[in-house]
Amino acid sequence: MASERVERRLAAVLAADVAGYSRLMGVDEEGTLARLKAIRKSLADPTIAAHRGRIVKTTGDGMLVEFASAVDAARGAAEVQRAMAKQNADVPQDQRIEFRIGIHVGDIIFDDDDIFGDGVNIAARLEGIAEPGGICVSDDAQRQIRGKIDLAFDDMGPQSLKNIAEPMRAWRLQIDRKSPSTKTVVEAAQPLALPDKPSIAVLPFQNMSGDPEQEYFADGMVEDIITALSRVKWFFVIARNSSFTYKGKHVDIRQVGRELGVHYVLEGSVRKSGNRIRITGQLIEAVTGNHIWADKFEGELKDVFELQDRITEKVVATIEPSLELAEIRRANFKPTNKLDAYDLYLRALALSYTHRDREGNDAALRLLDQAIVLDPNYAFAKAFAAQLIHLRMNQWWATPEDIAKGSRLAQEALISSSDEPTTIAFAAHALAWITRDYDRALAAMDRAVHLNPNSAHILTRSGWLRIWISDADRAIEEFSRLIRLSPKDPGIGIAYNGLAHAFLFKDEPDKALEYARRSTHELPMWLSAWMILVVASVNVGNEQGAQEAKHRMLTLSPNFSITKRWNPFRDKRPFDLISDRLRKAGLPE
Repeated sequence: MASERVERRLAAVLAADVAGYSRLMGVDEEGTLARLKAIRKSLADPTIAAHRGRIVKTTGDGMLVEFASAVDAARGAAEVQRAMAKQNADVPQDQRIEFRIGIHVGDIIFDDDDIFGDGVNIAARLEGIAEPGGICVSDDAQRQIRGKIDLAFDDMGPQSLKNIAEPMRAWRLQIDRKSPSTKTVVEAAQPLALPDKPSIAVLPFQNMSGDPEQEYFADGMVEDIITALSRVKWFFVIARNSSFTYKGKHVDIRQVGRELGVHYVLEGSVRKSGNRIRITGQLIEAVTGNHIWADKFEGELKDVFELQDRITEKVVATIEPSLELAEIRRANFKPTNKLDAYDLYLRALALSYTHRDREGNDAALRLLDQAIVLDPNYAFAKAFAAQLIHLRMNQWWATPEDIAKGSRLAQEALISSSDEPTTIAFAAHALAWITRDYDRALAAMDRAVHLNPNSAHILTRSGWLRIWISDADRAIEEFSRLIRLSPKDPGIGIAYNGLAHAFLFKDEPDKALEYARRSTHELPMWLSAWMILVVASVNVGNEQGAQEAKHRMLTLSPNFSITKRWNPFRDKRPFDLISDRLRKAGLPE
């Protein structure tokens, strides 16, 4: 007999729960239940019904709701959250009932009045990364909603969601901020001031190969062009992570110029067929949208680095004709003579951006190991691998064998770096973390910054090295410059986290707390972000905030230990200060 047919349909799914529910129940079980019941009866249920939603089921602290339209789901959610904020205005912070809400549009399975499937799971995971009182929506939902409601979105970038195979782009719905498309007075983002030097953003190139599997190659090409341009010291080059927020979008170049604060934009395409490659590029003046030049660069695959150099030279020579091409050529760098090794590196690079979990880290390291076997002198592959091992240690994934391997690779990369600044910075950063050889790491990092002060990659790693040696002022300077170089970076929370540490060590607790909160908003799955929020909250006497951050820490890392965590600090005071605040919050020894 044929199996019973499963009913599927496309729907907007809303998942909601109460932030800090266990704590509220622990303080006043009966009172919390009574207040939650009253809120549902007078506010949540009627609002959902008014926007044509169907409550599928409820739990003690949450609910699952189905809507026929993402617009209805967003409007209903925003109305509930506004009403809750108004109701909570006079309620003490530690007694407030606040919802977290996630919304996704996807295929669901309908069975006996219940719903199942990835569409439901993703909505639930998005709810888990929403702020208390906030709404987090998937990229699919945002596409359905944008332009149809008078609310704005903040791009949270790709998010690794538990039990969801691929990272998913998420958006924060700004409940109290109108969309720029509305005709009412709005809080429009102010254009960034243009730097006092030639400035450029390189947008993701289109993959014209007809093979989606070649996307990594096109993206890697662009990263290399950005790196080459950033080595020209009198250029201001927007970092890859900000440029790539425009990937897959139809963009107005003038808007890109305003949002990133640049004079010029480079866009193009890559076609790889067999052993032939064609790269097209066009340079556009961002203020006017005028095309300055468009050109085509063709050759064999083995000539890929030469083609990248020709694009870089043409960009620089067009923008600043007085520059000497000899100096530009000195900035060019050929990482390896083995094209197969370079291809493996590009695949590892793509994984490092799209798969930030342990499985992705493992896979990227395996690819880099293969690249190093093909070219034992591939210094950047070694430095990059050492960085991935640093990440393993930071997330408590590393074995003793990993640590020994990371130390060896970082030192080998420094020895054979050929004065290539990104290689030096990656290796120095890993060396300081893994071996605590601060003097050697600092000398190398200073060299990297001198060679290329325009690289967001280098500034990130230099800023953290300054944190570890207690040079808070230099760290603030470098993280602030990093934020300007990459203003739309999905990983900007890393810079916020560094600033939180720096202001903590400078004994400016309010600023430390502000940046710690920003860090968790941007990187809700990063253990270090929640740890510095615990510390900063304890520091200002915010016990509730410290306990909520502690709960998120232990959810991400159930085996966390104060005394067993890695100590990257050269001096005793920073480690002791953080340890003391973690103990006061009640984290396990």
